[in-house]
Amino acid sequence: MNYQQWLVEATAALNQANPHENGKTDALVLLQYATGKSRTQILAFDETELDEKVRSNLVALLARRLKGEPIAYILGKKEFWSLSLNVSADTLIPRPDTEILVEKTFNIALEKLDKNPPHFRILDLGTGTGAIALALSSELAPICKKQHIKLEIIGVDLMPKVVELAQSNAEQNQLFVHFLQSRWFENVRGKFDLIVSNPPYIDMQDAHLCQGDVRFEPLSALVAEEEGYADLRHIIDQAPNYLAEHGALLLEHGWQQGEKVRSIFIENQWEMVETLRDYGDNERVTLGFWNK
Repeated sequence: MNYQQWLVEATAALNQANPHENGKTDALVLLQYATGKSRTQILAFDETELDEKVRSNLVALLARRLKGEPIAYILGKKEFWSLSLNVSADTLIPRPDTEILVEKTFNIALEKLDKNPPHFRILDLGTGTGAIALALSSELAPICKKQHIKLEIIGVDLMPKVVELAQSNAEQNQLFVHFLQSRWFENVRGKFDLIVSNPPYIDMQDAHLCQGDVRFEPLSALVAEEEGYADLRHIIDQAPNYLAEHGALLLEHGWQQGEKVRSIFIENQWEMVETLRDYGDNERVTLGFWNK
């Protein structure tokens, strides 16, 4: 069997198993992974025969995908903000919508850096793969270096294995972020200019937990009590204790949670509260400034 033949068969199987996904794209990604060849090489030399070892590996990879396992978990990697990140079943898979959170945090950081502070600190709560913290580091570190500003980004996560994974991503991408184990603010010290988080915000009764990629993702990183609002509320309530003057808190949340999250910010006396929409035009990130 050659590349082209395998692609045809795998694409048909994937399309039948999940008509809403692009089977050919998934098949091509799996073939690239198993052969170590680029997309261009595979398409240009599609008559290349598969050796027995590679074919056996492809059978196993395809079986996992046909069961619905996310491509990111199968490959152990995911692209986010032009960074290649290691992922595992202990972490959420970084998603494009989270880049909205990174973009807004970066823009607020630029405004604060214009005042040329000697030291600038950012805290990422529930860091997972480290995606948010590392994306911010990749953008802000060169700017801070040029302006002689000391940049410190700290990412925390409850699970020690996840902290190790995030650290491996920092090393792989040659970025400096300090990752540590902490239940939210528990082991955090000092004040921060910005606090960001993509915390658990799904209600345990939400039907979407039985659909798509989230079936394979850790519930501890997805589900929160109080119909999904418990962790959001805790962070909004506690963040002022860890923010420097005029600091900001930015939170990702569910597409139907914007109004409620804004109300929690306002109840806790935050100022300049606003909600941003994601690439699908859904309310996705709410932020507020602390000026007390």
